[in-house]
Amino acid sequence: MALTDSRDLAVSTLNTRSVAQYETALRLLNGYYGDPLAVIDAALADEPGFAMGHALRAALMVTSGDGTVEPMLRQSVEAGEALHARANERERRHIAAARAWLDGDFERAVRCYGDIVIDYPRDLLALQTAHLGDFLLGQSTMLRDRVAQALPHWDAAMPGYGFVLGMHAFGLEETQLYERAEEAGRRALERQPRDPWAIHAVAHVMEMQGRLDDGIAWLEGRRQDWADDNMLSVHNWWHLALFLLEDGRTDAVLALYDRAISRPAPAIALDLVDASALLWRLHLRGVDVGRRWHAVADDWLGRGAAGYYAFNDVHAVMASLGAQRPAAADQVRAALERAALGNGTNAMMSREVGLPVADALIAFAQGDYATAIELLMPVRLTAHRFGGSHAQRDVIGLTLLEAALRSGSGNLALALTAERAALKPVSASLRRLVQRADTCRAQP
Repeated sequence: MALTDSRDLAVSTLNTRSVAQYETALRLLNGYYGDPLAVIDAALADEPGFAMGHALRAALMVTSGDGTVEPMLRQSVEAGEALHARANERERRHIAAARAWLDGDFERAVRCYGDIVIDYPRDLLALQTAHLGDFLLGQSTMLRDRVAQALPHWDAAMPGYGFVLGMHAFGLEETQLYERAEEAGRRALERQPRDPWAIHAVAHVMEMQGRLDDGIAWLEGRRQDWADDNMLSVHNWWHLALFLLEDGRTDAVLALYDRAISRPAPAIALDLVDASALLWRLHLRGVDVGRRWHAVADDWLGRGAAGYYAFNDVHAVMASLGAQRPAAADQVRAALERAALGNGTNAMMSREVGLPVADALIAFAQGDYATAIELLMPVRLTAHRFGGSHAQRDVIGLTLLEAALRSGSGNLALALTAERAALKPVSASLRRLVQRADTCRAQP
């Protein structure tokens, strides 16, 4: 008789040890802790025919959004497909979803994972994979609604319930339901205090509301729950750096970068995105970051994954330009251009967002601020289509604003600062931007 997991879902194995290892790996994935890959690899070494183990391993690769793991994803998908006859229907659907991602149809893959959740709402692996897929694709509404579809089938007694609440919190935040998002995030943490995704969701709320002191206190006060042995550690440090930067504490930001955000190569893609974005924000403020750019640019260029995910490529362009390596930036841009001519989801991402943003960054670095403005004005309205969060994509708006200031486009600069002031309290940083815009407009 087939076994079930801790949420009463059938798995096509008779090996209780395999199921236990699957549960351990899934819990590590849910909390972004430890090494779930090592755990599931051990399970598969003992039982190569464990279909749900291959499904989890594939999901780890899908959710990374990183082209360097594509060979491992292919290995997992092909191993899972070879078990088609013995796998159950749900397991086969997991492998089919991962196959769609491997084939470059990211949108179909996420839809397939979401369809599994509709039929098996307590499938926490499918739910988290779809949730992170929605994040990678910039599907804000589904970040919220996909979790909402499953929530009625969960209760506090089910393993992983706190993690589900944490996912819902982030979806609520990304759809501007800030009060409900913070409430859901705090409820999640009552169930599972060491949930860095829920901590991060509440930090997002505070970022979007301009609650700098609250954000700093929130992340510092819960540091023991997110800062160690965690895949989201650098990302949450990045959020702390944003609060400090908006408060005008540049020296503290640089110290934090050196202590916690800079990582020895090879860093994971998410960490490189955060490092690149923070250094670019400092660059926009005229802060000399020294040779920090070079290590980040070296790591991006050494990966060999350009053209896989446009969101990553744009950040690689930032790093190359920051390191004053225009040829390297052109190399990444060429990969974006090739991707844009291809098929699959990333072709759309590259064509509609990645290429114009990369070209705008290159123009900005060359002092051609008029071209940067021309490219960024329309793309800021569609930038969600290449993934990331509102906070991450704000670097596009900040670049546009700085281009307006440097080009002497005072009216545009004032309009853009007014937009920002209408959304959150006026910080010391925004006040300086408004003053610069006023001065720019006053000049003949």
